[in-house]
Amino acid sequence: MTPAPPRVFRRICVFCGSAPGHDPVYAAAARDLGRSLAERGLELVYGGGRVGLMGQVADAALAAGGRVHGVIPRRLRDLEVAHEGLSELFVVDTMHARKAMMAQLSDAFIALPGGFGTLEELFEIVTWAQIGYHHKPVGILDVAGYYRPLLQFIDHAQAAGFVRDVYRPILQHADDLGTLLAQLATVALPRFVAPPPPPA
Repeated sequence: MTPAPPRVFRRICVFCGSAPGHDPVYAAAARDLGRSLAERGLELVYGGGRVGLMGQVADAALAAGGRVHGVIPRRLRDLEVAHEGLSELFVVDTMHARKAMMAQLSDAFIALPGGFGTLEELFEIVTWAQIGYHHKPVGILDVAGYYRPLLQFIDHAQAAGFVRDVYRPILQHADDLGTLLAQLATVALPRFVAPPPPPA
Protein backbone atom coordinates (compact mmCIF):
# COMPACT_ATOMS: atom_id res chain seq x y z
CA MET A 1 0.00 0.00 0.00
CA THR A 2 1.35 3.43 -0.94
CA PRO A 3 1.76 5.62 2.17
CA ALA A 4 -0.40 8.72 2.34
CA PRO A 5 1.36 12.00 1.53
CA PRO A 6 2.35 14.07 4.57
CA ARG A 7 -0.34 16.34 5.96
CA VAL A 8 0.01 20.03 5.20
CA PHE A 9 -0.84 22.28 8.13
CA ARG A 10 -2.03 25.87 8.09
CA ARG A 11 -2.92 26.39 11.75
CA ILE A 12 -1.58 24.69 14.86
CA CYS A 13 -3.48 24.82 18.14
CA VAL A 14 -1.29 25.07 21.24
CA PHE A 15 -2.57 24.10 24.68
CA CYS A 16 -0.45 25.55 27.49
CA GLY A 17 -0.49 26.97 30.99
CA SER A 18 -1.80 30.34 32.10
CA ALA A 19 1.10 30.22 34.59
CA PRO A 20 4.77 30.40 33.59
CA GLY A 21 5.96 27.52 35.78
CA HIS A 22 8.88 27.75 38.20
CA ASP A 23 11.62 26.83 35.73
CA PRO A 24 12.43 29.49 33.09
CA VAL A 25 12.93 26.67 30.56
CA TYR A 26 9.16 26.44 30.13
CA ALA A 27 8.72 30.08 29.10
CA ALA A 28 11.75 29.83 26.84
CA ALA A 29 10.24 26.79 25.14
CA ALA A 30 6.92 28.60 24.68
CA ARG A 31 8.68 31.55 23.04
CA ASP A 32 10.68 29.21 20.83
CA LEU A 33 7.52 27.39 19.77
CA GLY A 34 5.69 30.60 18.90
CA ARG A 35 8.62 31.95 16.94
CA SER A 36 9.24 28.64 15.16
CA LEU A 37 5.62 28.28 14.08
CA ALA A 38 5.64 31.79 12.62
CA GLU A 39 8.93 31.18 10.84
CA ARG A 40 7.42 28.06 9.27
CA GLY A 41 4.44 30.08 8.04
CA LEU A 42 2.08 28.33 10.48
CA GLU A 43 -0.66 30.28 12.22
CA LEU A 44 -1.16 29.85 15.97
CA VAL A 45 -4.49 29.07 17.61
CA TYR A 46 -4.53 29.19 21.42
CA GLY A 47 -6.58 30.14 24.46
CA GLY A 48 -6.41 33.90 24.03
CA GLY A 49 -4.68 34.94 27.28
CA ARG A 50 -1.63 37.15 27.69
CA VAL A 51 -0.35 35.63 30.94
CA GLY A 52 1.83 32.59 31.60
CA LEU A 53 2.98 30.38 28.76
CA MET A 54 -0.10 31.48 26.80
CA GLY A 55 1.21 35.01 26.56
CA GLN A 56 4.75 33.88 25.83
CA VAL A 57 3.82 31.71 22.86
CA ALA A 58 1.48 34.34 21.41
CA ASP A 59 3.88 37.26 21.81
CA ALA A 60 6.74 35.32 20.24
CA ALA A 61 4.63 34.32 17.24
CA LEU A 62 3.44 37.89 16.74
CA ALA A 63 6.97 39.28 17.08
CA ALA A 64 8.11 36.88 14.35
CA GLY A 65 5.39 38.12 12.01
CA GLY A 66 2.96 35.26 12.54
CA ARG A 67 -0.82 35.31 12.71
CA VAL A 68 -2.34 34.42 16.07
CA HIS A 69 -5.97 33.51 16.76
CA GLY A 70 -7.16 33.47 20.38
CA VAL A 71 -10.35 31.98 21.80
CA ILE A 72 -11.34 32.91 25.36
CA PRO A 73 -14.53 32.55 27.42
CA ARG A 74 -16.11 35.71 28.81
CA ARG A 75 -15.68 34.40 32.37
CA LEU A 76 -11.91 34.10 31.88
CA ARG A 77 -11.43 37.25 29.83
CA ASP A 78 -10.34 39.20 32.91
CA LEU A 79 -8.84 36.30 34.91
CA GLU A 80 -6.50 35.28 32.08
CA VAL A 81 -6.19 38.88 30.91
CA ALA A 82 -7.29 38.52 27.31
CA HIS A 83 -4.59 39.41 24.80
CA GLU A 84 -5.82 42.44 22.86
CA GLY A 85 -2.95 42.48 20.36
CA LEU A 86 -3.80 39.32 18.44
CA SER A 87 -4.60 38.95 14.78
CA GLU A 88 -8.03 37.71 15.88
CA LEU A 89 -9.64 37.29 19.31
CA PHE A 90 -12.88 35.35 19.73
CA VAL A 91 -14.80 35.79 22.98
CA VAL A 92 -17.19 32.89 23.56
CA ASP A 93 -19.70 31.99 26.25
CA THR A 94 -18.31 28.75 27.68
CA MET A 95 -15.25 26.55 27.97
CA HIS A 96 -17.02 24.02 25.78
CA ALA A 97 -17.46 26.65 23.06
CA ARG A 98 -13.80 27.63 23.43
CA LYS A 99 -12.53 24.10 22.86
CA ALA A 100 -14.93 23.48 20.00
CA MET A 101 -13.83 26.66 18.20
CA MET A 102 -10.14 25.96 18.78
CA ALA A 103 -10.63 22.49 17.31
CA GLN A 104 -12.56 23.85 14.34
CA LEU A 105 -9.91 26.45 13.54
CA SER A 106 -6.94 24.08 13.77
CA ASP A 107 -5.28 21.39 11.67
CA ALA A 108 -3.24 19.83 14.50
CA PHE A 109 -2.71 20.20 18.25
CA ILE A 110 0.39 20.57 20.43
CA ALA A 111 0.51 20.61 24.23
CA LEU A 112 3.17 22.56 26.09
CA PRO A 113 3.48 22.26 29.88
CA GLY A 114 0.41 23.30 31.82
CA GLY A 115 -1.90 22.37 34.66
CA PHE A 116 -5.40 20.97 34.98
CA GLY A 117 -6.82 23.08 32.15
CA THR A 118 -4.10 22.09 29.70
CA LEU A 119 -4.43 18.41 30.62
CA GLU A 120 -8.20 18.60 30.22
CA GLU A 121 -7.87 20.19 26.78
CA LEU A 122 -5.27 17.64 25.73
CA PHE A 123 -7.24 14.59 26.78
CA GLU A 124 -10.53 15.89 25.43
CA ILE A 125 -9.04 16.47 21.98
CA VAL A 126 -7.45 12.99 22.08
CA THR A 127 -10.80 11.50 23.08
CA TRP A 128 -12.56 13.33 20.24
CA ALA A 129 -10.05 11.80 17.83
CA GLN A 130 -10.56 8.36 19.34
CA ILE A 131 -14.33 8.42 18.83
CA GLY A 132 -14.14 10.02 15.40
CA TYR A 133 -15.24 13.60 16.12
CA HIS A 134 -12.14 14.78 14.25
CA HIS A 135 -9.25 13.21 12.36
CA LYS A 136 -6.41 15.58 13.25
CA PRO A 137 -3.07 14.71 14.90
CA VAL A 138 -2.26 15.53 18.52
CA GLY A 139 1.20 15.85 20.06
CA ILE A 140 3.01 16.67 23.28
CA LEU A 141 6.11 18.86 23.17
CA ASP A 142 7.88 17.34 26.15
CA VAL A 143 9.85 20.28 27.50
CA ALA A 144 12.57 19.23 29.97
CA GLY A 145 10.80 15.92 30.60
CA TYR A 146 7.71 17.65 32.03
CA TYR A 147 5.34 15.08 30.52
CA ARG A 148 7.50 12.01 31.09
CA PRO A 149 5.51 10.76 34.13
CA LEU A 150 2.25 11.26 32.23
CA LEU A 151 3.54 9.36 29.20
CA GLN A 152 4.65 6.55 31.50
CA PHE A 153 1.16 6.45 32.99
CA ILE A 154 -0.41 6.28 29.52
CA ASP A 155 1.84 3.32 28.72
CA HIS A 156 0.70 1.77 32.01
CA ALA A 157 -2.95 2.35 31.05
CA GLN A 158 -2.29 0.71 27.70
CA ALA A 159 -0.61 -2.30 29.35
CA ALA A 160 -3.55 -2.59 31.75
CA GLY A 161 -6.01 -2.72 28.86
CA PHE A 162 -7.68 0.68 29.24
CA VAL A 163 -5.96 2.41 26.32
CA ARG A 164 -6.44 0.19 23.30
CA ASP A 165 -3.36 -0.42 21.17
CA VAL A 166 -5.08 0.89 18.05
CA TYR A 167 -5.58 4.31 19.68
CA ARG A 168 -2.17 4.81 21.29
CA PRO A 169 -0.69 6.50 18.15
CA ILE A 170 -3.26 9.31 18.43
CA LEU A 171 -1.03 10.98 21.02
CA GLN A 172 2.46 11.63 19.65
CA HIS A 173 5.33 13.16 21.61
CA ALA A 174 8.83 14.51 21.10
CA ASP A 175 11.20 16.88 22.85
CA ASP A 176 11.86 19.09 19.82
CA LEU A 177 9.43 20.80 17.49
CA GLY A 178 10.88 19.62 14.18
CA THR A 179 10.56 15.97 15.17
CA LEU A 180 7.08 16.48 16.56
CA LEU A 181 5.79 18.27 13.44
CA ALA A 182 7.18 15.47 11.27
CA GLN A 183 5.37 12.91 13.41
CA LEU A 184 2.12 14.86 13.25
CA ALA A 185 2.41 15.15 9.48
CA THR A 186 2.90 11.43 8.90
CA VAL A 187 1.28 9.46 11.74
CA ALA A 188 -1.38 7.01 10.58
CA LEU A 189 -4.42 7.94 12.65
CA PRO A 190 -6.88 5.16 13.47
CA ARG A 191 -10.54 5.26 12.66
CA PHE A 192 -13.09 4.55 15.37
CA VAL A 193 -13.30 0.86 16.21
CA ALA A 194 -16.27 -0.37 18.24
CA PRO A 195 -15.22 -2.06 21.49
CA PRO A 196 -15.48 -5.84 21.61
CA PRO A 197 -18.79 -7.22 22.93
CA PRO A 198 -18.89 -8.42 26.54
CA PRO A 199 -18.29 -12.12 27.07
CA ALA A 200 -21.38 -14.29 26.85
